[in-house]
Amino acid sequence: MAFILYMHDLRLIHTDLKPENILLVSSDYVKLPSGKKMQDDINYRCLPKSSAIKLIDFGSTTHDSQAHSSIVSTRHYRAPEIILGLGWSYPCDLWSVGCILVELCTGEALFQTHENLEHLAMMERVLGSLPEHMIRKANKGAEKYFRRSRLNWPEGAVSRESIRAVRRLDQLKNLVARHVDSSRSSLVDLLYGLLKFDPRERLTARQALRHPFFDALS
Repeated sequence: MAFILYMHDLRLIHTDLKPENILLVSSDYVKLPSGKKMQDDINYRCLPKSSAIKLIDFGSTTHDSQAHSSIVSTRHYRAPEIILGLGWSYPCDLWSVGCILVELCTGEALFQTHENLEHLAMMERVLGSLPEHMIRKANKGAEKYFRRSRLNWPEGAVSRESIRAVRRLDQLKNLVARHVDSSRSSLVDLLYGLLKFDPRERLTARQALRHPFFDALS
């Protein structure tokens, strides 16, 4: 998060934050017994010696003053304002961070989809309804995803499997609670701040770093 703040202070937007672009600085690790035995062998888990990370792949990084392409970010980590054609800026990076943190908790990408309507339906399943003012301002390419100011779902689904994929999801707090101790409720609060639909209401990198979740880690 500190590096994202550094980039944003330089007026740079990464636009492609995802787990593949976050690397451990050191490949050194230690082997610890996992507590489970396979016949006569002890199972081990490998833990990195250092938690230091580095951010890579600045190929699509954009200065805030530059022209912004209409589509950025890898699909699973793409913010709603990009899908709706509302324009994007620094907050799209924070949405991606929120998706990454959920993935680190659960072991699975939060929005496993390759289609816009399904993607928006997944967002609503996890986070609640899209704000009406964002729906009203959606560009012509995104208008087809809505009927009477609501998402055209499941009526517009491309397949039954798509409907099932959305139904398998749960509210954000419930998804996280399955993997994180209830005492870490500050994490859920942080995630809701990073995954606000309206980019104007989303936490900035500076605000996120001041969140109680990070105080608890120090």
